[in-house]
Amino acid sequence: MNPARRYPFRLIVVLAFCAAGCTTQRYHDQPLSPGASLSGYEARTLDAPELRSFLHANLDRADAPWPPTSWDLDRLTLVAFYYHPDLDVVRADWGVAKAAVITAGQRPNPQLLGPTLGYNTTALGGVSPWTLGLLIDIPIETAGKRGYRIAQAAQHSQAARFRIEQAAWQVRSRLRDSLIGLYPIDAVLEHQHSRLQELVALLERRQALGLIAQPEVTQARLALARIELGINEIGRQRATQRTRLAAALGLPSVALDGVTLSFADLDRMADCATIPTRDAQREALLNRADVRVALSAYEETQEALRLEIARQYPDFRLRAGYSWDQGDGKWVLGLPVELPILNRNEGPIAEAQARRQQAAANFLALQARTIGETEQALAACEFSLRKLKAAEAALSARRDNERVTSALFRTGETDRLALASAAFETASAEQAHTETLIEAQLAAGQLEDALQRPLVGRALPLRQDTNPRNEKDPR
Repeated sequence: MNPARRYPFRLIVVLAFCAAGCTTQRYHDQPLSPGASLSGYEARTLDAPELRSFLHANLDRADAPWPPTSWDLDRLTLVAFYYHPDLDVVRADWGVAKAAVITAGQRPNPQLLGPTLGYNTTALGGVSPWTLGLLIDIPIETAGKRGYRIAQAAQHSQAARFRIEQAAWQVRSRLRDSLIGLYPIDAVLEHQHSRLQELVALLERRQALGLIAQPEVTQARLALARIELGINEIGRQRATQRTRLAAALGLPSVALDGVTLSFADLDRMADCATIPTRDAQREALLNRADVRVALSAYEETQEALRLEIARQYPDFRLRAGYSWDQGDGKWVLGLPVELPILNRNEGPIAEAQARRQQAAANFLALQARTIGETEQALAACEFSLRKLKAAEAALSARRDNERVTSALFRTGETDRLALASAAFETASAEQAHTETLIEAQLAAGQLEDALQRPLVGRALPLRQDTNPRNEKDPR
């Protein structure tokens, strides 16, 4: 073979192998060890220095001393955002969606067909009968398919990003409910119990003197037994709720040993009566992450339909080749193209149109559900707020009555039984007020879930899409 004629053939082969060897990534093993991950989980604490830095960055203030003497809802929310594994899952999902954008943007690689080797049986004497050939196919996409593919993947990635915000709110909502479950109502019950014990002792003395009948003492004793059962039940529930709170934080239960919780945010009740229903519904539709997820999902189906419509138009391939045939170098140029004769992509287009209609129906259903949830939550919050104000008025009246009775007792105008009865009525009103406050806070939590924003306290951190513990942390 003439060296000059062999040069193009060699050049194509060398370029093909060089392209195949460039920027090749290598596999790095990252095994998961259940034992190591369990040890890491059990080692989580509330006094970690990295957690302190995260809280300081998001609270705009340093906690001195560290760890804080008490943990309120704002701090605990940041702890949950730092540790909770649900956020790690949706962050990983977003990472997959972002990688899919890179995949969607990839251009198809050329194909190297050959080398081919042939033998010419009619070769003349003195001429080599062997033939060598090499072909390369360069695919060319048409009708903007790559752009539509990228846009579709980008909308999917955006939906995955919004799911992080949705998961962050769900983490915060579960944390708030768990904290409400630990509200110190046991102290109120203990106070009521001690007041009723004093009252029962006075009634028993009067009954022993024959001043009152036995049924009156029996009723008081039954009320005392009911309170004691309530105190025992509250103790059991608090142990369960503390475990639930630890799970809501992404921490082992032992991490909460000796921790003092602050309920200052829960003692404040948002005035939901000042929020107009229409404004609340509009805010929910604009603010809720699940609504934005549904919108992105719809836009994804839009791009998918554009892509299927573009696939009506066939792609083609630019084919170039070189062959050496009995001493002669030959160049070949072709343009293979698929002929859209038997179908024009009608089936995938119909499926894409149906998926778009499905996504639109899902969004409209979510919108209606959001409006209904917001209206119901706002009405429940307003009712519970009125009920709380009535309980506050009743408690104020009982306290006034106790003060008047105490003054009369000091002047000798009433007896100790009347004073003990007034004190027990005040303690009972305190218990009713605390239970009503908890009920109102649960109703406020439902309104917060409908709006997906706090009514009292700080807003959620702006960035939840990065792992604050560092992506290398397998926990």
